[in-house]
Amino acid sequence: VQLQASGGGLVQAGGSLRLSCAASGSTFNNNVMGWFRQAPGKEREFVAAISWGGSITYYRDSVKGRFTISRDNAKNTLYLQMNSLKPEDTAVYYCAADRSPRRTYTESSCYTKGTYDYWGQGTLVTVSS
Repeated sequence: VQLQASGGGLVQAGGSLRLSCAASGSTFNNNVMGWFRQAPGKEREFVAAISWGGSITYYRDSVKGRFTISRDNAKNTLYLQMNSLKPEDTAVYYCAADRSPRRTYTESSCYTKGTYDYWGQGTLVTVSS
């Protein structure tokens, strides 16, 4: 089971990037998935999560209105559209998935790293000022 994150890069403040996370070895169509990020010298933090059906999404406050999480279950792929990027968004971004099909989590649980069992390798996003 692998999650492969891609789409990171260098962008100026105010710009946009779209991250992708392709799953292989298993399907995650029925699993909660999320994005986390880790800036240098800081703890890994929650960014966004999406329910297995795609109808429920959660975001950390600092990205609300700028980032959009989505999934294409036909392609077994998770996305994170990032607009109006700021230098403080600079980090390695990780995608993650839980192992329990069709399980519903509380919002607070989705914020928690321990909810997720599978992690991608990360993709670096650098936002210059």
